[in-house]
Amino acid sequence: MNRTVRDAAAAAAKLADKVIAYGHGIYAIDTDYLRPQLAAMHLIVENDRAAFVDTGCNSALPNALAALEELGIARGNVDYVIPTHVHLDHAGGAGAMMQVFPNAQLIVHPRGVRHMVDPSRLLAGTIGVYGVEATRRLYGEVQPVPADRIREATHGLRVELSGRELLCLDTPGHARHHIALVDGKSGHIFAGDSFGISYRQTDVDDRQFIFLTATPVQFDPGPMHASLDLLASYRPQAVYLTHFGQIREIAAKVPALHRLVDAHVAIAEREKSAGSDRQARIRAEIAELLIDEVNRFGCRLPVAEVLEVYANDLDLNAQGLEVWLESRR
Repeated sequence: MNRTVRDAAAAAAKLADKVIAYGHGIYAIDTDYLRPQLAAMHLIVENDRAAFVDTGCNSALPNALAALEELGIARGNVDYVIPTHVHLDHAGGAGAMMQVFPNAQLIVHPRGVRHMVDPSRLLAGTIGVYGVEATRRLYGEVQPVPADRIREATHGLRVELSGRELLCLDTPGHARHHIALVDGKSGHIFAGDSFGISYRQTDVDDRQFIFLTATPVQFDPGPMHASLDLLASYRPQAVYLTHFGQIREIAAKVPALHRLVDAHVAIAEREKSAGSDRQARIRAEIAELLIDEVNRFGCRLPVAEVLEVYANDLDLNAQGLEVWLESRR
């Protein structure tokens, strides 16, 4: 085997490790955010036309381009880039994507448009959560998107990908600028963060464990309950999460997520007067809830490994509940 063939084989093997094909022309592409299989962008392909749902950060772009090349799809055939919301692990790479996909429209919630045109306030908010150094390391230079290439994803907007309908739904609760997409071909839903998080390390056989994401700064339990009910009303056989990939048995997961929303609210209420260590106490209680849930689910992963897999989410959920408590004052 000559060097060129070896290099091509190695590149194909690396790509196979980053891309999951689910059928119906739907793929998850690992964005390599923090660790493997923590965050995905999803690719929808129909008749050699393509749409990306979520983008990851700038550093995820090479994986997106490699997947397109492997599938034989030209960059000019990418019709849409659709962040489910404008948190930077979902939309930080949108500007970079729009620069290399010359015919694409950016489809984004109306509340997110200004942040895509001018990311400065979005970056400032992210710095408030992660700090300056971590924000620069994780997200790099976030590129703006020209306003004339953006289309507002109002509730009920329908866009077509080579005749394949994608329906935009307003799904607040995780963020006020959050949308989900109902795929008219499969009946499946791309839910971003509005249907929780589910990491493959905590799966049991063919069942996927589900947990809540209450990231700052716009967690709001009432709208989250309403969004869960809205998504459930479409009776999807599968939902695609940015964190991470396809989940099934949706009817069973809806009541579990409602219960988890209420459990997080109860934790915040118990600790609302805890003082300077309130956030740490909230995090400790969420960690206990997580372990109770994985045990109930039958997960065999050791407790220390479960806590490691969900460590970032425990931090963010605690911060989100802290912000929610402050917003009610």
